[in-house]
Amino acid sequence: MNRPSSAPVLHWPLPCPLPGAVLAGCHFDPARHSPDEFLRQGIAAPANIQRSVAKRQAEFLAGRVCARTALQALGIPDWVAAVGEDRAPVWPAGICGAITHGAGWAGAVVARTSAWRGLGLDMEHLLEPQRAWRLHGEILTADERRRMARHPAEQVSLIVTLTFSLKESLFKALYPLVLKRFYFEHAEIVEWHEDGRARLRLLSDLSAQWTTGAEFEGQFCVADGRLLSLVWVT
Repeated sequence: MNRPSSAPVLHWPLPCPLPGAVLAGCHFDPARHSPDEFLRQGIAAPANIQRSVAKRQAEFLAGRVCARTALQALGIPDWVAAVGEDRAPVWPAGICGAITHGAGWAGAVVARTSAWRGLGLDMEHLLEPQRAWRLHGEILTADERRRMARHPAEQVSLIVTLTFSLKESLFKALYPLVLKRFYFEHAEIVEWHEDGRARLRLLSDLSAQWTTGAEFEGQFCVADGRLLSLVWVT
């Protein structure tokens, strides 16, 4: 019988390998998900996931299976990332990481905190151009909108999706360090390049260490209508 999801594969679809970081990804089909799949995978579903629709259950399971596979590559067997009170994944001591899922694909990236202090991973389906135009004012700062105006109109979908995704990745990388929520207006993309490199800057103070003007490196790739982004904290 075909499984609702493929087995996770260790790979690095992004343009530049990050030393010490491991990424696992898999495809999954929410329409073929069964609650029994949790038992087959040896993963317990939290109460809120048990009450959720099949799509949410499939996403959660695929993400946790990927995280377990990535951790195994670091020599940590059989760890299933629980859900913290803040809904963020709970990693083993000395590990940082992030999980993302959507549009039939899930992925997880992990590393030891001796290599990186924080990792953020996010996958988004490329926005349709009309939706990108509708949402760009909510996602982009005024400076980002001015920079977007310099690009051809056909790049609006990519720019808005990229900005959304990189800021989501930045949040996932920084939140465990600052334990403070922040939003689209609290960071900006300073620059991005066709080869997948990007740089972000904080526009607000989040802690004594992470203040306005702090910059972070990121990278991204686009394939099959999906955009995958990664941000790391050194």
